[in-house]
Amino acid sequence: MNSSRILEKLNFSSKIVLVTGGSRGIGEAIARGFAELGAEVIITARNYEPLKSVADDIVGQGGKAYPIVCHRARAEEVGKLFEEIKSRYGKLDVLVNNSATNPYFGPILEATEAVFDKTFEVNCKGYFLMSQQAGKMMVQQSSGCIINIASIEGIHPSPFMGIYSMTKSAVIMLTKVLAKELGPAGIRVNAVCPGLTETKFASVLVNTPEIRERYVQSTPLGRHAQPNEMVGAVIYLASDLASYTNGAVIICDGGKTV
Repeated sequence: MNSSRILEKLNFSSKIVLVTGGSRGIGEAIARGFAELGAEVIITARNYEPLKSVADDIVGQGGKAYPIVCHRARAEEVGKLFEEIKSRYGKLDVLVNNSATNPYFGPILEATEAVFDKTFEVNCKGYFLMSQQAGKMMVQQSSGCIINIASIEGIHPSPFMGIYSMTKSAVIMLTKVLAKELGPAGIRVNAVCPGLTETKFASVLVNTPEIRERYVQSTPLGRHAQPNEMVGAVIYLASDLASYTNGAVIICDGGKTV
């Protein structure tokens, strides 16, 4: 395969891409990456102003982006989101399930029911509802792919991250289940597992010296990640270069889990 054919497979100029949690962090970096490759990017989150700011900046740099407010864990809002996507674009080529929450840092034995419910609502139910709607739309098209942003916490839990780790393990299993169920329709479903990444979400971990240093010392690359370092894996999985990649879990953690 020559270089021009490889570049063709990274051309998203005719693609519609939906990125959840696209107003900041990893989601924003992913949205910008797709826009740079020509995709028309839909970004969602619960607050409009941050979404609009990112979308306006992408458009200002020559890209195409459209913000839609949506609470991913509410079926009615997710339904309306996909109705708008169908009406406005008529299709969806890529869903990137990204946004997550972790309201509790501590031992499982002291976790409250409210903490458990909130974490699972956002991190599992939200991914499920979005994947379900996207999957139905993609099956009708006989094309498309879903990429779930999980975490190395779903593979190897860290201290005091138990509830969050449980949800990310569920995301990995959701990925594998959907890969089997949707594969026969030509829909690919894969996951990316970031390690510690410098985002607002992970700011407590990154900005606590003893936690950050413990992570860095146990990581072969000797540092934590930046959001844009997750973009390449997602772009690969969404592209035709990954046409035979289904049910995969790509770990991007600097070698920590080796």
